Amino acid sequence: CHPCVAMRVPVGPLSLLLALSLLSPWGSAAGSCPPRCVCASNLLSCSQANLSAVPVPLPRFTAVLDLSHNNVTRLRADWAPARLPHLHALLLSHNGLAFVSTEAFTHVPRLRHLDLSSNRLRTLDENLFSDLGELEVLLLYNNEISTVDRTAFENLGRLRKLYLGQNRIARFPLELLREGSRLPQLALLDLSANRLRAVPAGELQALPAWLRDRLYLHNNPLACDCPLFQLLDRGRRRHLSAVEDFQDELRCFLPGATALVKILELAGRQPLNCSKAREAVLEAHLGDSVTLGCDSRWQGVRSRHWVTPGGERVLGDGGNGSVVLLANGSLQLRALRPEDAGTYSCWVAGPLLNETVYVELLVHNFTLHGPHDTLNTAYTTLVGCILSVVLVLIYLYLTPCRCCCCRGGEKLPAPRDDSINSSVLSTTPNHAGGTGEPCASHIAPGAGTGQNGRFKGGGTPSLPARQAPKVQRKVSDPDSVSSVFSDTPIVV
Repeated sequence: CHPCVAMRVPVGPLSLLLALSLLSPWGSAAGSCPPRCVCASNLLSCSQANLSAVPVPLPRFTAVLDLSHNNVTRLRADWAPARLPHLHALLLSHNGLAFVSTEAFTHVPRLRHLDLSSNRLRTLDENLFSDLGELEVLLLYNNEISTVDRTAFENLGRLRKLYLGQNRIARFPLELLREGSRLPQLALLDLSANRLRAVPAGELQALPAWLRDRLYLHNNPLACDCPLFQLLDRGRRRHLSAVEDFQDELRCFLPGATALVKILELAGRQPLNCSKAREAVLEAHLGDSVTLGCDSRWQGVRSRHWVTPGGERVLGDGGNGSVVLLANGSLQLRALRPEDAGTYSCWVAGPLLNETVYVELLVHNFTLHGPHDTLNTAYTTLVGCILSVVLVLIYLYLTPCRCCCCRGGEKLPAPRDDSINSSVLSTTPNHAGGTGEPCASHIAPGAGTGQNGRFKGGGTPSLPARQAPKVQRKVSDPDSVSSVFSDTPIVV
């Protein structure tokens, strides 16, 4: 019995060591820890190991791989010959890395953290990171990047933080932010210490405040202009960290100047003389429906309420449904009235502190599509003047002729007794023109006329014979002239 007991004593520890070796990740069944590396559980640290290439083979269960501070200058497509389904963090900083293959991340699709900072990368090629659909943090700062392809960040639907500071970027495709579908979850973008000379301030202002709160533009040689000042001035009023924490580093060049000036000191400064910008102003017309957005710098906050200019707190539907609090925190106003104008306040309960967002609503006292409301006083006056001029011209030049001229050669003149009823104030002699028949009122008097060429009341004159145009009596002949105001005969 004693020999059996003696033999059992060493068997227990040997069995335990054998079981631990089988269960350990670095056991012979799963692969050994690479030389010059430190292995702990699923962590593999090869930092400062003077490596010129990624050690192979890598254990399949590796979750964190630290290769920083080495001499890995090229990351080829075959650096990971086998799939590493558990790898979620890859650290390659301080390696002098100058080349990364577009297929380098094919075997690490679960990567969430990628550190390529402090290297010698110069370009971000097309679809460079398109295989990293679960990537959340990408560090590319302190490189030599000057060219960024707009498709380099394709398919990065979960990317939250992108660090591109301390590079040589002169233009970044900011349309990636404007569209909202390329990088939908991006909450931090660091473009500081680059070579940006201009940024689309209007488009950046349209971005949500939670993204503008983490949009770093300091230490860039920006050109001074008022839209840029107003963008940053609004950020300072809202206490956005990207502006408030780097006020001294936000500088720009004035036209014709060589020294940089602080952007936030441009208010009233020559030659730009920029004015202070209001936080948010919305214009509308009577009867319109508008939506006031609560542009908070806290993302995903659900606890918020609105206060109207009259001090009324809006928690749900307002009076007769004219004020509605939407599910996304926006306030909708329907059928606007003049009294709806004013400053609305949105109270937001953030994770660290509360925030108040102010929106000023201007309601114009006319409808946008009314038939006459859009005509202002100046326009109405101009139209009235034009119509008056037209009417005067019509009166002066387009009034009908007072004498009925004979239209055809065969038309007989009107009876002479018709002229008895003519006005004594009618104009005296008209100038004959053309070669047609003379007017009936200007025919020389014949039979039936009395003294001074007047008609006799009861006589009917005989029709004069037709004469050739060359023997027609001119209206300027003395026999055809008579006075209509005096009975004194005219002596010829």
